[in-house]
Amino acid sequence: MQRCSENMIHRSKLMKDKIMKKISFLIKVFVIYLFLVPYGITKQQNYFDRGLELFQKKEFVKSKIFFEKDIVFNPKSEKSYLYLAKIFNENKKETEEEINLNNVLLLNPQNDEAIYMLALLKIKQSNYNQAKELIDKFVLVCKSFCSKKKEIQDKLKKLTP
Repeated sequence: MQRCSENMIHRSKLMKDKIMKKISFLIKVFVIYLFLVPYGITKQQNYFDRGLELFQKKEFVKSKIFFEKDIVFNPKSEKSYLYLAKIFNENKKETEEEINLNNVLLLNPQNDEAIYMLALLKIKQSNYNQAKELIDKFVLVCKSFCSKKKEIQDKLKKLTP
C-alpha cells in the first residue's frame, strides 16, 4: 500500500513537472510574440512612409514597389492606391491610373482628390457624361481641392458636345 502511494506521489510530481514545462514554453512563445508583433506592424507602416519619401524625390519606380507592398499588408490603404494612381498618371498609363482611382473611391467615396483626378482623366478621354457626374460629385464633397473647382468646370465646358 505504501509503495502504491509512493508511486502515485512520484507520478503526480512528474505530471506537475510536465505541466510546468508546458506553461514555461507557452510563456516564452507569448513573450516572443509580443516582441515580434509590434515590429511587424511598424514595418508595414514604413512601406507607405518609404514610398512617400521616394515619391517626393520623383523616384517613381522605387516608390511604386513600396506602395504595392503597403497594399499587400493593408489592402484598405486608400493613400497607397492614390499615390499609385499619381505614379501611373506621371507614366501616362491611363488604365492603371483609373483602376487605382476607382479603388480609392471604393474605399472612400468622399475622397475629393481621387474624384478630381478621375474627372480630369475622363475629360482627357472625352467621356463627357462620366466627367460631368464626377464634377458634380466633386463640387459636393470638395474639402482640400475646392480651389480646383473652377478649373475643372472650365475644362468640362471645353469638352461640351
